[in-house]
Amino acid sequence: MSTHTQTGTTAPRIETFSVNADTDTSADGALAAWFEGVSFGFHEGRLEAEDLPKLAEAYRADGRILWGAYDDNPGPHAWDPRIPVATYGTMVNSLNVGGGRFLDAHLITAVTVRATHRRRGLLRRMMTADLQAAGSRGHAIAALTASEATIYGRFGFGTATHTTSIEVDVRERFAITSEPYGRMEVVGAEAAVGLTQEIFAGFHARSLGSIGRQYAYARRSSGLWGEERPQPDKALRTAVHYDDDGRPDAFVSYSFAGWEKTPYTMRVKDLVAVSDAAYLELWRYLGSLDLVERVTFGMAPVQDPLPWALADRRCRELKSDEDVLWLRILDPVAALEARAYESDGSVVIRVNDPLGHADGAFLLETEGGKADVKKLGSSAGEEIEMDVSALGSLYLGGAAASTLASAGRITAHSADGLAKADRLFSVARQPYCITHF
Repeated sequence: MSTHTQTGTTAPRIETFSVNADTDTSADGALAAWFEGVSFGFHEGRLEAEDLPKLAEAYRADGRILWGAYDDNPGPHAWDPRIPVATYGTMVNSLNVGGGRFLDAHLITAVTVRATHRRRGLLRRMMTADLQAAGSRGHAIAALTASEATIYGRFGFGTATHTTSIEVDVRERFAITSEPYGRMEVVGAEAAVGLTQEIFAGFHARSLGSIGRQYAYARRSSGLWGEERPQPDKALRTAVHYDDDGRPDAFVSYSFAGWEKTPYTMRVKDLVAVSDAAYLELWRYLGSLDLVERVTFGMAPVQDPLPWALADRRCRELKSDEDVLWLRILDPVAALEARAYESDGSVVIRVNDPLGHADGAFLLETEGGKADVKKLGSSAGEEIEMDVSALGSLYLGGAAASTLASAGRITAHSADGLAKADRLFSVARQPYCITHF
């Protein structure tokens, strides 16, 4: 466990620690107290002591680093001072940056600050120290999924991927028009853990913007763990699709909303396919479930083939558009050179970064899908200028430079600067991330 030096005698003490084989998993240990802090911040139930060893195993497998801010001067009746008043966590996983390429991303999670300790700079202290350390270790990109959208822009994060929430009427008029193939099987929770990992690996390999999944994901998608506790979710069912050669290529996990809810609704928890054809087979299966009138799915792709495969596209109703992945560029040269490109050309980009990590002007030149990036001097003749958060939104091609310019997020300094950036960053298929962390 390490302690960060404080700037005042009354400032909460910030400590960081990792989870390893020697970590105390008792109800009185620092890990249990940290989980209590996170649960409080996200308005979740109190930690069950029997769950701690499984949670510790998951965090150890993820290689997580945990941060806690501790108030050493609590009031006379304050809650247990061993429980942090602010929490923060990090881990590393792979980001698909296109063209079969992956970049290790520094992932930020479990960010909470207790209402009693707001506006004391706790998040800023943890975030700025962490981003500095991540950059020093050579990470070109930091990423997070945000519960609140107004917090992270000031730290240089920009929304990079989106999903849609849909409701599908699966009564008599529902029909998939594509030719069926393969077969579906309902699988047990133990078998589903490995199958869902195998299928997700195929999805991850083909999907720009996908983030690798943490240890708990396959266990929750299989029903071996519940959403709130690492105990079986007995209401969850998992079905797997196999192609004509018997290879698993898609799965869906779902649970019934209950007989008291009408129309009778099945809620999709996780739906992963290695191809569009396999994706449609999952919907063919969901549409065939007895006694079900509506299927809801909160993580459908923006470019969703489903409505185009329906005999009546009005069966699918779009409910909302949600951001998923937020990116923070730490090293523009390394990040831009890691990405795949679908067009050749060049553009000079000025990036403004108040924290200093990505500040400067950069010449981006692409050819044959690869990029060469050079940091330029102060008189760079930049063609477009943006804040580092806008670069995070532009990076994967999920937002066009011209769209960001229309929103006031990018400034053009040359007649064709935006057109050049649009061409270089454009992608045929929108980035798609279905992993929260």
